[in-house]
Amino acid sequence: MTLQSNYTSFDTPRFRKLSDDQTERLHHASLEVLDRTGVVLYEPEAVALLRRKGLHFEEVDEGRGARVRIPPGLVEWALGVAPKRAVLCDRNGHRVMPLERNNVFFGPGSDCPNVIDVRTGERRVGTLRDVEEASLVCDALPNIDFLMSFCIASDVDQLVYDRRQMRAMLTNSIKPILVVTMEFSGAQDAVLMAEAVAGGAEALRRNPIMALYINVTHPLRHNAEALQKLLFMAEKGLPTTYTPVVLRGMSGPVTAAGAIAMANAGELAGLVIAQLQREGAPVILTGGVNDMLDMRTMVDSYTDPRNRVMLVELAHRYGLPIFGLAGCSDSKIPDEQAAAEAAFSIMLETLAGAQMVHDVGYLDGGLTNSIEQIVMCDEMIGYAKQFMKGLEINDETLALDLIDEIGPFGDWMGADHTRRHYKEDWYPKLFERRAYEDWSRAGGKTLRQRAQDKALKILATHRPEPLPADVAARLDEIVAAAQP
Repeated sequence: MTLQSNYTSFDTPRFRKLSDDQTERLHHASLEVLDRTGVVLYEPEAVALLRRKGLHFEEVDEGRGARVRIPPGLVEWALGVAPKRAVLCDRNGHRVMPLERNNVFFGPGSDCPNVIDVRTGERRVGTLRDVEEASLVCDALPNIDFLMSFCIASDVDQLVYDRRQMRAMLTNSIKPILVVTMEFSGAQDAVLMAEAVAGGAEALRRNPIMALYINVTHPLRHNAEALQKLLFMAEKGLPTTYTPVVLRGMSGPVTAAGAIAMANAGELAGLVIAQLQREGAPVILTGGVNDMLDMRTMVDSYTDPRNRVMLVELAHRYGLPIFGLAGCSDSKIPDEQAAAEAAFSIMLETLAGAQMVHDVGYLDGGLTNSIEQIVMCDEMIGYAKQFMKGLEINDETLALDLIDEIGPFGDWMGADHTRRHYKEDWYPKLFERRAYEDWSRAGGKTLRQRAQDKALKILATHRPEPLPADVAARLDEIVAAAQP
């Protein structure tokens, strides 16, 4: 929305599912959860931060955890001092992802145990080569803005596979990276690698080429590893997500409102701890933490329509950066269901303004990843971006003089106005628009087949800017030092 001298114009469409009153009720419900029920923390350093604010604890779980109730005033303080934007940079320090307002950026998911082989179409366990190839393809796709590690590299030492995946992403793409690590030491090494590429700790803080994705055990039970990562990233001044997932009916209320209130309470607890560690630490709230558990199968449903956008709207209420989830499917292969669910979720998250949207390409409820699906989603994201462009209405675009000049029988194709403006329309690279006969003569390939062809062409021809030799050697040193 743009404010001008005497009127308001809407430049792009926007969608809201919740009213202002509903977001306020959810916010106040989250405050009550923290103040009345509290959370259990399993990391002494986090406990100490809150204890210094005068909060009282009770030991739980045979003394391994401490339960604390966080007052609303402390939460509101954290919301007030947390940065209202975060910016991610490419490998060269260009600030390519400002997470603010209604900007929306897309990237794949991480650490699936399985992949759809891009050459054979068969489902199999993931390897380090798959991470390398997915990074290369994502680097070439115009609508994929950041990377995640695609799959678990099952063919390398499982104690350090996350370091190998980080090296693969840094080597095969210049795009920003959202990192997932198994343990706290993996997060430390990922930051060391990013610092080596960025030119040092301060250079990385000023122009972060990575953010860290943190999984939390439960909104009301915060495991030591998640808290250690959160405190480390806050102290470094580097952006992170903090993600306590609720499976409705299993790990929280089956009702969406209750699950959102509890999940948001867990996120706000993390926000408080991060701001106590370092005031102004960048935290990206997470919009993919209210998941449906399909009671017929007991499987987490990634693409249920009630999972969508409501936590995104809460983050917009806070004015904080927001993480989203789209481009994924519960289908087992890149088929019609996969395309439909991916398209719906991409458009909904785009309309809601989910600023950093991950899991593009996920299939099988997050158990399988697919380069073909990512390539198809890249085209869908292009469609959504074109839809989101505002309509410019002025003398040139209305073309009233031209309409009068050409009239009922004139030549529109030859008009200078047509030549000036026709490229403003969207021309897909993957979706089929040719006449049936032309499509048939070209092989009559399906969308999935065309996506496979595009992916294989990228793998054969695309070469990202290489890392300097000394930086590549430093990454190898970090990986080697982590070997047991």
